[in-house]
Amino acid sequence: MARIVVLGAGIGGVPMALEMKELVGKNHQVTVISDSPTFHFVPSNPWVGVKWRTPDQIKIPLAPVFKKRDIEFIQQKATRVHPSENRVELADGAAVNYDYLIIATGPKLDFEAVPGFGPEGYTQSVCHVDHAEEAGHFWDGFVKDPGPIIVGSMQGASCFGPAYEYLFIANSDLRKRQIRDKVQITFVTSEPYIGHLGLGGVGDTKGMLESELRQHHIKWITNAKVDKIEPGKMFVTEVDDNGQEKKKHELPFKHTMMIPAFKGIDAVFGVEGLVNPRGFVLIDEYQRNPTFKNIYSVGVCVAIPPVEATPVPTGAPKTGYMIESMVTATAHNIYDELQGKAPSHKGTWNALCLADLGDSGVAFLAKPQIPPRNVTWAGKGKWVHWMKIAFEFYFMRKIKKGISEPFYERIMLKFIGIMRLKSPH
Repeated sequence: MARIVVLGAGIGGVPMALEMKELVGKNHQVTVISDSPTFHFVPSNPWVGVKWRTPDQIKIPLAPVFKKRDIEFIQQKATRVHPSENRVELADGAAVNYDYLIIATGPKLDFEAVPGFGPEGYTQSVCHVDHAEEAGHFWDGFVKDPGPIIVGSMQGASCFGPAYEYLFIANSDLRKRQIRDKVQITFVTSEPYIGHLGLGGVGDTKGMLESELRQHHIKWITNAKVDKIEPGKMFVTEVDDNGQEKKKHELPFKHTMMIPAFKGIDAVFGVEGLVNPRGFVLIDEYQRNPTFKNIYSVGVCVAIPPVEATPVPTGAPKTGYMIESMVTATAHNIYDELQGKAPSHKGTWNALCLADLGDSGVAFLAKPQIPPRNVTWAGKGKWVHWMKIAFEFYFMRKIKKGISEPFYERIMLKFIGIMRLKSPH
C-alpha cells in the first residue's frame, strides 16, 4: 500500500485529496497535512473584506469531510520537506513519510518586500480569510470617517483579479452607503496597462476595465513600483515602457489594500532541485518535479514563467480552472504510476476567470493561457456577478459533501463558450 501525502488543504489541496482517493480507493492511503482546521473559499475573500460575507460563511471544517472519505488528516504546520528522504517534517517534531508527495500549499505572501506593507504594517489584505476578516473590521471604522483609498497590486504580483474585484466591490459598497462622493479612489498596479492581468490582456479586458474605471471616477497609475508605505502615505515610482523612472507619486490614503507578490513557503524554500529561486515548485508537463520523480505539485505554488517581460515585473496567474486541470492530471498520473504505467496526463493550462465588480462583473477565457491562443474572449455584465455567487455556492457544497468530480467547472466552460459565440466582442 502506497502512502500519498497532499501538503496543503486549499482550493487545490482539498480537491486533490478527494480526487486522488476516489481513484485509488482502499488500496492506497491518502493523507492531508494542513496547518488549518478549515478549508476556506479564497475567491470570496474580497466580499469578506467589506463584510458582504462573514468568515464562517466561507469556511468548512476539514476533519469531517476527510473522515467521510477515509482520508487521513494531520492538522500540523509542515516545517520542512526532505525530498531525498521522502519525509515531511512537522512543527511538533514528528515526521510523515510518503511514497508520493503532492505539494498544494499555495504561496507565502511577500509582505516583507516593501517597507510598511501588509497587515502588520499600514495596509489591509484579502489574500487570506483571516486578513480579510481584519480588513472587514477596518472597513467598519473607515466608512464612519471616509477618505482616500488606494487599491492595487505590488511589483512582482501575479494575482491581479482580486485587486480589481476588491476595488469595484468597495466602490459599490460606498455607493450603497451614499458616501462615494467623499472618497477619492486610486488604482495602483504593476501592470503595464489596465486589464493586462499578468496575461498580456485577454480579448478587450483593457477597454472593458478602463471603461469601468472611468465610469466610476477611479484614477489609475500603471507601470507602478511601490517604494515604501508610511502612515497615511504611499510612495510610488511610475516608470516608462523601458523601465526608466517617469514620475514620483506621494499618494495620501485612509485605507489601502494591495495584492503582494508571492513566493514559496518556508518548508520548501531553498530545497535544491525542488524549487526555483523564488521558492516555487519546479514541474514538468505532467505536474511532476524533474529531480524528485515522486513529488508532484498543483496550484499557485508551481513555477510557471511570466507570459511576457514587463517594465515592472509581473507574474502569470494560476486561475481556478487551471488548478482544477492540474489536479485531475496529477491524480491520474499518480494512479498510472501505481499501475506501473508512465505519466501521460497534462493539465489544460487554460485561464478562465469570473471577476465580480460589485453589481456587475467581467469574465475572460484564454486557451491556452500563454499566447498565441486558440481562443481569446472577454465579456461583462450582471450575469458574471450572479455566476460568481453560483460558483461559490457550488464549490462550497462540493467540498462539504466531499465530491471530487469537477462537474460544474465543465458546465461553466461550456456556458462561457456559448456567451462568447453570442458576444459582439
